[in-house]
Amino acid sequence: MHEPRDPGPSAEQQAGDGEVGYRGVTACSAVGISYRQLDYWARTALVVPSVRDASGSGTSRLYSFRDLVVLKVVKRLLDAGVSLQNIRKAIEALRSRGVDDLAGITLISDGTTVYECRSPEEVVDLLQGGQGVFGIAIGGAFKEIQGSLSHLPAEPVGAPEREDAPVVEPEADSVGDELAARRARRRAG
Repeated sequence: MHEPRDPGPSAEQQAGDGEVGYRGVTACSAVGISYRQLDYWARTALVVPSVRDASGSGTSRLYSFRDLVVLKVVKRLLDAGVSLQNIRKAIEALRSRGVDDLAGITLISDGTTVYECRSPEEVVDLLQGGQGVFGIAIGGAFKEIQGSLSHLPAEPVGAPEREDAPVVEPEADSVGDELAARRARRRAG
């Protein structure tokens, strides 16, 4: 018999007040990355889970909503061809920001350098100067993650870690290609 599905965290909990966390498999599904990528980024300290890091065999990482937004930004920058070294610099600048602060930032890149813009005027100035080739509105990533999490499980932060819960890598087909999905939506009209 199946237990009733938890409706998930409230908007306030998703916004990063620290009451819920997300396991690695959930993070992968919400962000659209493989478990191998998530593991590599955590081990190399690109994006370390802020709720709970793995502490040996049998333990699992627990990511905050803010962590998921940062993971989504990393994925988008990589997809756009920005080097991991430049992504590291951009993420360092974002680490100290709160969720509300992150939502107001747009990252613009020319494929080499990543610029942080806090207002539409800064975006326009950068584009007029010829530096920008593409932009990532972090507020948009914020909303995408909220939508993805609406049907994914969250875990209360204070809950004891279950050692019997297996860590399962999501199947490759379950992690969609964001660009392909957008093209399909455009064709569908």
